[in-house]
Amino acid sequence: MPIDITITLSDEDLQKFQQSIDKGQLTIENVATAEQVEEAASELIVRARDLELPQFVSDRLLKLQILLNMIRDEEWRLTEEECNSIRSSLYYFIDPDDVIPDDIPGIGYLDDAMYAEIVIQELAVEIKLYQEFCPFRIAEENRRRNRGLDPHVGREDWIADKRAVLHSRMRERRALSSGGRGWRMRLL
Repeated sequence: MPIDITITLSDEDLQKFQQSIDKGQLTIENVATAEQVEEAASELIVRARDLELPQFVSDRLLKLQILLNMIRDEEWRLTEEECNSIRSSLYYFIDPDDVIPDDIPGIGYLDDAMYAEIVIQELAVEIKLYQEFCPFRIAEENRRRNRGLDPHVGREDWIADKRAVLHSRMRERRALSSGGRGWRMRLL
């Protein structure tokens, strides 16, 4: 029988995560290091699949894949600032000073799962709109093929139109939800 557990993190608790984001922002200023952060997040996702982690931990860590997809998707085209903000949020997963060292059996990834949940919630609008973009792209390709058209002819135009609408909604919602001051965790 499943059980729900609620954890309330204080502002001081959240500050530890924010410190990692701030450290990540400094770290990713170097392009090679930014790529290392991305790669380390990818490796964490692979480990989450391979290790026998509790389901609530692995479920949250596996959700990080969408963040990597968002910054790597050449057709989604987040700004470099937006990509770097996501990269800096991913820094926590390679931070040697994270709350619980990953090598502690049984609980080493618990803090990573909590932090992943925070990041996913903070980026919910961006994730939702990206998840709208991906099926649109596939559906439009299929629609064009079914009409006997080459889906690559004019592709950039129809992709750009949809992307512009979704990016506009994303940035507008971000500004509205934050009152213009940025996200609670200052991710973007």
